[in-house]
Amino acid sequence: MKKLTFFILCFEGAVLSFNIAAVSALVPSIAKEFALSQFFVGNTIWLYMIPYGVAALIYGPLVRAIDARKVELACMSLFALANLLAALAKNIYILFAARFLMGLFGASVIPLGLIVIAKHIDPAKRGRFVGIFFGSTFVASLLGLLLSGILHWRLIFLIPAIAGFLLTFVMFFLLPSFQEDVTGFQANYLGAFRIRKILAIFAYIFLASLLYHGVQQWLAVYFSSEFGLQQLIISSLITLTSLSGVFGEVIGGLFSDSLGRVKTINFGIILMAISVFSLIFKMPVALLAVIMIIWGFGWTLNHVGLSTMLTDLPKEFLNEAASLNSGVRFLSGGLGVAVSGILMQKSFTLGFVTFGLCLLLLLVFTYTLKGRLSV
Repeated sequence: MKKLTFFILCFEGAVLSFNIAAVSALVPSIAKEFALSQFFVGNTIWLYMIPYGVAALIYGPLVRAIDARKVELACMSLFALANLLAALAKNIYILFAARFLMGLFGASVIPLGLIVIAKHIDPAKRGRFVGIFFGSTFVASLLGLLLSGILHWRLIFLIPAIAGFLLTFVMFFLLPSFQEDVTGFQANYLGAFRIRKILAIFAYIFLASLLYHGVQQWLAVYFSSEFGLQQLIISSLITLTSLSGVFGEVIGGLFSDSLGRVKTINFGIILMAISVFSLIFKMPVALLAVIMIIWGFGWTLNHVGLSTMLTDLPKEFLNEAASLNSGVRFLSGGLGVAVSGILMQKSFTLGFVTFGLCLLLLLVFTYTLKGRLSV
């Protein structure tokens, strides 16, 4: 694989991820402008995640039938257009529609990245490439979070709109064709799930993503309602989850190659559980900052370990695995946001205790699977 192709894929991931984390941090500001409940505006999160999760299941099989270059050109231009619609939204319902479209068209990026890495990178080096690929998404997410504390929330949608249109122009001239990979449309999800190892991995991904997003997407509301923090402080705290995530993705990629995939994901879960239980207690902002760093680092260790594991699956199920990775993560993430929203509205302590205990159970679940997750 040419370095330029990999760079374009990384930049696609960056455009996609610029406002993913920022949106959760901006919920209080958007709610204030539209004079709505923060929990109602929080629907912008799952209205992105659910269509993203469903659409991701299509793109892996689709690039067997259509040159992935054509798919990416269409999706990136429409993703940019959806961001522009969000930036210009006059009411919350237009913003909801824009978020739905962003999820629908943005879902193509991650599956293609994993498919290309799996097909063109040696297994012993895949961890670091997966780490760099997802590291670029966390760098963009970090930048979006930093700017969300300074810029008006509409600009957080306008920036990826402009970047997306520019990237589409660059891709038109520089992104190579993947026509050699076209064999005809085939979606063999049932065949993939007949393999116990694949079923076990995606059951794990479903649970891990549900728990992560169930906590992550309500942190801004928690900091606003329980601590009375201002937008700049809220964005700064959540920014730390992405800042540590940049290092977590890269270091996790190296750990996946050297220590093994399973040890990497387990270490990540342990750090996440420690963070969630710590949030139960009221504490100074400085300690909250430390917890956010641990939380983000733990999640990305888990994330990159699992993503690298997927590139090691049998080639005949590679496209399905790449799509399922995004599809399962975002569908379960949307479910996690919805379920945790109910719990957090009643009590943030109840929500954190529940999700912390579930993370510990997930760690136990890993050990009960024994060799099924090992690669």
